[in-house]
Amino acid sequence: MTRAALYLRVSTARQAEHAVSIPDQQKQGEAWCDARGYDLVETFVEPGNTATNDRRPEFQRMIEAGTAKPPAFDIVLVHSFSRFFRDAFEMEFYVRKLARNGVKLVSITQELGDDPIHDMMRRIMALFDEYQSKENGKHVSRALKENARQGFWNGSRPPIGYRTVAAETRGTKVKKVLEIDPLHADTVRLMYRLALQGDGTSGQMGIKAIVSYLNGRRIFTRDGGRWGIGQVHRILTRRTYIGEHEFNRKDKDGKKKPVSEMVVVAVPPLIDRQTFDAVQALLKARNPKVMPARVVSGPTLLTGLIHCGKCGGAMTIRTGKGGRYRYYACSIKARQGPTACEGMAVPMEKLDDLVAQHLETRLLQPQRLEEVLAAVLDRRQEHAERRRDHIAELNKRATEADLRLKRLYDAIEAGVADLDDPALKDRLNGLKAVRDQARADADRAQALLSGSGRQAVTLEMLKRFARTARQRMRLDGGGYRRDHLRALAQRVEVYEGEVRIMGSKDRLLQTLAANGNAAAVPSQGLKWRTERDSNPR
Repeated sequence: MTRAALYLRVSTARQAEHAVSIPDQQKQGEAWCDARGYDLVETFVEPGNTATNDRRPEFQRMIEAGTAKPPAFDIVLVHSFSRFFRDAFEMEFYVRKLARNGVKLVSITQELGDDPIHDMMRRIMALFDEYQSKENGKHVSRALKENARQGFWNGSRPPIGYRTVAAETRGTKVKKVLEIDPLHADTVRLMYRLALQGDGTSGQMGIKAIVSYLNGRRIFTRDGGRWGIGQVHRILTRRTYIGEHEFNRKDKDGKKKPVSEMVVVAVPPLIDRQTFDAVQALLKARNPKVMPARVVSGPTLLTGLIHCGKCGGAMTIRTGKGGRYRYYACSIKARQGPTACEGMAVPMEKLDDLVAQHLETRLLQPQRLEEVLAAVLDRRQEHAERRRDHIAELNKRATEADLRLKRLYDAIEAGVADLDDPALKDRLNGLKAVRDQARADADRAQALLSGSGRQAVTLEMLKRFARTARQRMRLDGGGYRRDHLRALAQRVEVYEGEVRIMGSKDRLLQTLAANGNAAAVPSQGLKWRTERDSNPR
């Protein structure tokens, strides 16, 4: 008796959940075997997997059984050849692989013989199936991009910190948009705050430190799991959080698509752009592929900060007289010659002294600090007001969940509800989770708000900070502490007769809030000697 294996497949998980196609395929397959007296020995069910590739668990299990010695069956039965594969080349590869082991592919609705003409017909059908699959994919992609252009969410799981809500109904379809999820949004804000400001006891945190901080304080993921480096990195680099969700950014293989194919969907921002850009700059500075370790952790004061004012290129160290003299020189001129940039060379010690003295005499004065930080402090006050509103919303949600729990408990005591009812148990657990998460988020937000309140900037604090920063910037031997200077200035441009020093007000305020402990410079773990030059002579 001929042994048959039945392979059933649908393309999407939704089709599998609604039992649209698999039961029908199975019913027809079993009837086909009964009518011909075939012995149906095994059924392979593939719910929600595309046939454009072979990354299908049940498909691979079927191929393994069909190519074993001896094979577990004599024919593979499918409803149509498109259920087996929608790629003509791949289909022919696996058909021949089975055939070499004496196993034949048979279609219920497309019965063919074994002669050359029928073999050619099967290949033609496979080409049409592949073409139809690509056409369908093109139409679906176009529809999804249009849906995104109109500002609607396309059905995937939203990023943490957001949730979907129904916006409108078109026929039988409910169009959804993203809104901020108050239960998890504060976790995202906390990550950005830790990256820029630290936790109040240290300087800015790297991704690994943030992961340890969250897991150590039992701040879990949306699913109750522990955080990982990849998850935190994606959150810290995802533009969705500044209100620009990028749809159709990558293809199915993970490769970036052209910018012209990408659709930017406007969503409510969780993070302001200035904060986001500052975090991106920090991540870039810590990335050894972008910024070499010697630039990030090296002993030279202005390496990585100083740029040529004429061409914008970085200025690097050059030496003269056997290393006795050191200069900052334009790297573009050094690599490409004077036709690329006229460039200039500035004695290192002279420029180091000039930049440090300017910061000491102009920036590190209490009155100047107060003028510079006035706008930032006003914006922080606005953020504090928004945080108070957020805390009130979280507390309200926790209270509502508590009241609903009380009503359910009253119903159980009165005998109206049965505690053994699974639906009731799920409802109780869900309300408890909402209440506990809302309370935890409210407590965390309140602690952050209280911490920022304790760090209110006063004139006395400015005086103390300016005095301490001037002292800590200089080393006993006459050099400078590189990390302290970089906390005050992030870019230095050198022109003929002019030096421009640029910095971030937010970065300055963060350093001030940390009482001058400017552990804000990215570090990759190297420990330099305390002397001015790290290399012994």
